This record gives sequence, structure tokens and C-alpha cells, in this order.
Amino acid sequence: MKKYLSRLLVGVTALVAVSAAQAGAIEDAVKRGTLKVGMDPTYMPFQMTNKRGEIIGFEVDILKAMAKSMGVKLETVSTAYDGIIPALLTDKFDMIGSGMTLTQERNLRLNFSEPFIVVGQTLLIRKELAGEIKTYKDLNNEKYRITSKLGTTGEMVSKKLIGKAKYHGYDNEQEAVMDVVNGKADAFVYDAPYNVVAVEKAGAGKLLFLEEPFTYEPLAFGLKKGDYDSINFINNFLHQIKHDGTYDRIHDKWFKNKDWLKEME
Repeated sequence: MKKYLSRLLVGVTALVAVSAAQAGAIEDAVKRGTLKVGMDPTYMPFQMTNKRGEIIGFEVDILKAMAKSMGVKLETVSTAYDGIIPALLTDKFDMIGSGMTLTQERNLRLNFSEPFIVVGQTLLIRKELAGEIKTYKDLNNEKYRITSKLGTTGEMVSKKLIGKAKYHGYDNEQEAVMDVVNGKADAFVYDAPYNVVAVEKAGAGKLLFLEEPFTYEPLAFGLKKGDYDSINFINNFLHQIKHDGTYDRIHDKWFKNKDWLKEME
């Protein structure tokens, strides 16, 4: 009996240790008092830096509401997009909230929440190509040069669906867009919400927006594999705000109202 009790005690101790080791990101954030979220603040209107140096945007406001529901403060951790997954896996922050598309490739490395919005890839093209380029398929030719942001689905789609065109990516969206504005590239491949704003803000009458998305891309929050308690919390939070008016209010602020553009000038 003593041996049995001893083994049972060892087993219970081990179970407690495993449970402690598996404490999730949300639980850690509550204990700490801050929810640390990694993001690359260059993706209008999801996360961007205004003229006062503040990180603002649609996804930022959703995360602020999430942090408030947890009784903690939101802390954003600026991280280059092409290094954001390794940074999460080495505990630089609790979760990724950076307009990340839930892809099967990324899902092998991360757990994802349910999508908080669905977008698709679209094109900004040089105005001179108006009669020549009607869809992304027309760009699939070695005579064209296309661009996007490195590490994004814009880059992945460019190489997969428009692979015959010459590709050159940039660390941020603005540089890539300006390549097209200045005639150094023929098209910029990126998410529809960003391109809607970019054609007005940076287009300078030199760009055309081909607004029909040609991919299906759910955006979601990324967490470490196995963190199911945090996924459960985030999914329930998303369900709540989508039914109590919070989501619609935040969405309309950034997608139906352009007043926030003044903060970027």
C-alpha cells in the first residue's frame, strides 16, 4: 500500500507540474497584468503608427477590447513580419496580432483563433497598364515586375500564381507601393483593405486598383501550439463582440470612416 500511495503521489505531482508548465498565454497575461502582442505596425488600417508615434488600427482596437475584457493592459511589441513567428516561439510576446492569414503552412507551426475578418489579395497596377492588365493572370509573364511585402501571403501568392513575373519584395508595404508609383514595378500584390487606402493615400493618380480579390484569406490571432485554453478564451471573446455591437462599432470606425487618415499625415 505504501508503494502504491508513493507512486500515486509521484503521479499527482507530475500532473501538477505538467499543468503548470502548460499555463497558456491568456493565463500568463492575466497574472502579469499585460497582454503582450507582437505586430508589425505597417498594415493599414489594421495596425499602423500615427504621426504621434502611437500604434493604432482596427486589429489594435479589437485587441484593446480583448485586454479590457481580461482586466489587463495591452502592450504591443513591434516586430518585423518575416521574423514574427520565431519571436512568438521564443517568448517575446504572448500572441501574434498582425493581420496574419491563417494558412495551412503556418497552422503546422501555430495554433490559430477563429478568423476575425476575411480578406483577399488584390492588385495595384501602373495606370499605363489599364487596358493590358485585367486580372492577376495577365501579369504571369516574364516581361512584368511585381512586388509585395516580404513574409506575407502577398509574397506567397506572387510566387505561386504569378511565378513567371520577376518578383522583388520589400520589408514594408510603403516601399513596395512606391516602386509601382515610380514605375520601377508594374504591380503591387496585397490585401484588399490595405490597397483600398493605399490607392488614395500613395497612388498620386498613378495607380489603378483592381479590387476583385483573387484569394480567400481569413485573418486570425496566432498562438503557440497546444495553447487550447487561450484559443477557447479568444474564440469566445470574438463571438461575444460580434453579437453585442462591439465588433461592428470598431469595424465601421476603420472601414467606413476615413477620419483616421488625418492621424497619419
